[in-house]
Amino acid sequence: MKDISGWTLRLDAGQIATRRASGAWRNRTLADEARALAEAEPERITHWDGTGAHEVGGLLADAEALAAALWARGLRPGDVASLQLPNWREAVVIDLAAVLIGLVVNPIVPIYRDAEVGLILKDCRARVLFIPDSFRGLDFVAMLARLRPGLPDLTHVIQVRPATAQAGDLTSLIAEGRGVHVPWPKVAPEAAKLIMYTSGTTGRPKGVLHSHETLRRALEASARHWQLDRGAVFLMPSPVTHVTGFSFGIEMPFLCGTRTVLMEKWNAEAALDEIDTHGANATVGATPFLQELAEAARRHNRPLPSLRIFACGGAAVPPEVVRRATAAFANCRVCRVYGSTEAPMITQGFVGASEGDLAAETDGELIDFEVKVVDDAGATLERGSEGEILTRGPALFLGYADPGQTAEAFDADGYFRTGDIGFVTPQNAVVITGRKKDLIIRGGENLSAKEIEDALHRHPGVREAAAVSMPHARLGETVCVYVIPEGAARPDLAELAAFLEAQGLAKQKFPERVELVDDFPRTASGKIKKDILRRMIAEAVAEKSSG
Repeated sequence: MKDISGWTLRLDAGQIATRRASGAWRNRTLADEARALAEAEPERITHWDGTGAHEVGGLLADAEALAAALWARGLRPGDVASLQLPNWREAVVIDLAAVLIGLVVNPIVPIYRDAEVGLILKDCRARVLFIPDSFRGLDFVAMLARLRPGLPDLTHVIQVRPATAQAGDLTSLIAEGRGVHVPWPKVAPEAAKLIMYTSGTTGRPKGVLHSHETLRRALEASARHWQLDRGAVFLMPSPVTHVTGFSFGIEMPFLCGTRTVLMEKWNAEAALDEIDTHGANATVGATPFLQELAEAARRHNRPLPSLRIFACGGAAVPPEVVRRATAAFANCRVCRVYGSTEAPMITQGFVGASEGDLAAETDGELIDFEVKVVDDAGATLERGSEGEILTRGPALFLGYADPGQTAEAFDADGYFRTGDIGFVTPQNAVVITGRKKDLIIRGGENLSAKEIEDALHRHPGVREAAAVSMPHARLGETVCVYVIPEGAARPDLAELAAFLEAQGLAKQKFPERVELVDDFPRTASGKIKKDILRRMIAEAVAEKSSG
C-alpha cells in the first residue's frame, strides 16, 4: 500500500479490516486518545521530567499550538518531523503536535553526530528538525550549520530550550500558534506515524516504519501481560529516541493510562530517588541499568518496594544478573525480554511467582507474536531446534523506507527475518543463542560493524579492518577492531578513535581495543571468519580478567 508519506507499507485493505475486526487494531490515533483523556481529566499528570509534573491538558494545548505554527509553515500530512532531543517534556509535545497534523515522527538519538544525522535527515527527507542548542558538550546548532547545505528538504530547524530565547525557537512557535484555527486533517491510524533508524549489516541504517496501530498494539500487550493498571508509574531512563523510550516513555500514558517519569541522564542513585518519590511500578532498560540499579539498592539498603517489573533486554543479560537483581528488590519481577525496533517486544518477561528460572534463563515468553525457526535454506525446523528466528504479528513494523530492504527482510509468508539465532522451548520461551547479522550491541545500542570498517578503511595506515563484538562486564559488548596495517604503519587505539571522530561517527562506535594482525582467518572464498575473531577476543578478555 502506498502511504500518504510516499513510502510503501506492507499492508492492504484486507489486512486492515481483519485486524480491526479481531480487535488487534483500534482504529484510533494517539491524538484521539490524548484529546479524550484531556477532555475527561485535563489535570491528570501523565509525565514528569526534570522541570516537574505535566498535565495532559497543558501538554495537549502546547501541542495544538505548535501544530498550528507548523501548519502555517506549510507542513502537511506525510511530511517528516525529526527530533534529536534528550528525555524532555518537549519531546512529548512535539510527538503530539506531529500526530495532530499527520506528520511522520523521526526520533534521532542524541549521541549521533554529523555522519549519522546527515544520512538520516537526507534519507527520510525531513522537513523540520527540533534540536537543543547544546547538550552534553555537543553544539547541535553548529552541527546543523555544517549539514544543512546537503539537506535541501530541511526547511526549518527549531531550537528547544536555547540558552537565550530567540525568534523561531520552540517556545515562540507555541506562543505564535495559541488560539490559531487549523483545519485538522483526518489522520489514518494505519498510516506511517514513525520512522526510526536502526543499524544495518550493510553499514547503511534502515528506516523502520511503524503506524499508530502497530505501536499501540505492542504497548497494550506489555501492559496486559505485566498487569500494569491505569495509573501505574513507569520509570523511563532509556532515550525517548529509541523505540523503547519513545513507546513506553512518551506514548504509553495516552494509550494505556500509565504515567511516565522521564530521566534525562541515567544515574542509579537518582533512579532510587525517582522510584521511591513517584512510587514507580515498572521500567524497561538494558543490562547496565539493571546491574547498577540493583547494586545501588543493595548499597543503600533501599529495596524499592513499589517496583514490580524490570524488563531487561537490548543486550546480553546473564542469568545471574537477573537473579541477583531479583534478590535486591522487595517485590520486583526481574525478567529478560526480546525485541527490536522492527518487532517491539516479541517476548514478554516471565513474571509468575514460580517462573523465576524461566525469567532468568530464557529471553521471555512469546506473547502476541508468532515465531518460526528456520535453517539456512529457509526450511522450518521443529520446536527446540536452533536456527534463525522469524516472526510476525499485529505489532510488527510495516516495512523499511527502502523497498529493497523490505523485500530482503520478509519471507513469502510475511515473517520478518530477525537475523538472530535461537530456539523455542516447550514453555513457549525464546532463547537467543547467537547472531546471524553482523551487528555489535553495545549497552542496547545496535552498531553496524561494516559502518565502522568502512570508515577505518579510509585511514592511510589501515589495509583491512574487521570490527567484532568484545565482551564487556557492564555494556554486554563493545567494539574490538582487528587491523592489517598498511606497510610499516602501526595505528593504535587513540589514533583510530581520533580518525573516526573526524569522520563524524558517534563515540560509541569507537573501538575499545585494537589488535594488529598479519591476516584474518578466512573461508576458501576469502570471507573473514568473524566467529573465530569473536572467539579469539572473548578468550583474551576472559584470560585477562581471570589473571
